Amino acid sequence: MQERIGQNIVIENKPGGSGVVGGTFAVRAAPDGYTLFANSVADTQNLHYIPVPYNAIDDFAMIGMIAEGPPLVLVIDAKLPYKSLAELVADAKVNPTKISFGTSGPATSPAIALTQLNSLAKTAIVGVPYRGSGEAARNVAAGGIDGTFAYYSQAKPLSDDDKLRALAVASPHRIAAWPDVPTMEELGYPNFDHRGFVGLAAPAKTPTPIIAFINKELNEVIQSQPFRQRMEAIGMTVPADNTPERLAEFMRRETARQGALAKLSGHQPTAPQR
Repeated sequence: MQERIGQNIVIENKPGGSGVVGGTFAVRAAPDGYTLFANSVADTQNLHYIPVPYNAIDDFAMIGMIAEGPPLVLVIDAKLPYKSLAELVADAKVNPTKISFGTSGPATSPAIALTQLNSLAKTAIVGVPYRGSGEAARNVAAGGIDGTFAYYSQAKPLSDDDKLRALAVASPHRIAAWPDVPTMEELGYPNFDHRGFVGLAAPAKTPTPIIAFINKELNEVIQSQPFRQRMEAIGMTVPADNTPERLAEFMRRETARQGALAKLSGHQPTAPQR
């Protein structure tokens, strides 16, 4: 993209608070188009679990989606006897709390997915927090824990090495590069959709012509064949109708959906802490 616009683009990672540190920095930046924010599914989840000092939708001017995905995949230690999700759930019902799954902490997709599974299946699979879903997947592969919900790019290599067994994918459709893994919905778990996304936004009050210019250049890049191929290789897809309005509407719907999921674990939205 920097080649197209003739400007150097510096990626400044500001980790912490499930993305809140970076969001706080971006929302306070001058609305001149020079500071942008890569938002994600965490921005639709955070307010249901932790104080957030801004509104992740209204305090930003949306530019567009970069890519959707990757989905979470339910994986277990390949040495375990379960060959299907039904077998795993059946044992979990007979032996409550016997089975443990790694998570990334309460306000993260792997933990939310586990809460939804327990709610729908009437099980009590125990969540064990790790510093990230990648670390959890590696510990499952090492035999330290029974299973986890890990992202495609973390799970597929370990599965290819016969260290993990994939039982289901948490998205509406099967993964093209992993077609033999059924979706959770196919297995009887409706609305079980836990995919990431990467979007692009600017501080609120950024002039509309600047937003339109960046959106146009963004779409030229993401619709290119090299970019699409790179995304497909890691289980992500590129949106076809990619406008600022589409991203804003997507985030509103996803925020509401994540709120309903949060209530399964007893959490309620918190007001922005200005």
